[in-house]
Amino acid sequence: MLTLYTSGSKYSRRRCESVVTYFYNKYLSRYKIEIEVLRRGLLREDVYGWESVTGPVLKPRSFLIEIHNRLNKDNYIKVLMHEMTHVYQHLRGDLRDIGCLRLWKGIDCTELDYEELPWEQEAHQREEELYEEYLNHLTTL
Repeated sequence: MLTLYTSGSKYSRRRCESVVTYFYNKYLSRYKIEIEVLRRGLLREDVYGWESVTGPVLKPRSFLIEIHNRLNKDNYIKVLMHEMTHVYQHLRGDLRDIGCLRLWKGIDCTELDYEELPWEQEAHQREEELYEEYLNHLTTL
């Protein structure tokens, strides 16, 4: 079961709900999770979005996704798919935050540069594919 909280205009909330529900139904339906998606200005942080665990880190089931509020429709969907991939990585147990350590499949990656981070490489690799899958899904409705 998915519990989803969103922010933004009615139009952006519907898009967010559609994307997250699609991803959940396709990849995460066996998990009971809670996701909050906040749209806000992220220019100062110099990012389009990020995901974090908001509940227990040992068996994460509660997540926060913050996404830049000035993305066009296509980039919004791609960034949201990217961040949902991180949710999936946490649920699989591949990506773990333990104290100030970031572990990928049990290996400490805290000191790696952003472009070297394996979870980011996977999310970047998948976002375009997920975006296309989602668009194809919309045309079959």
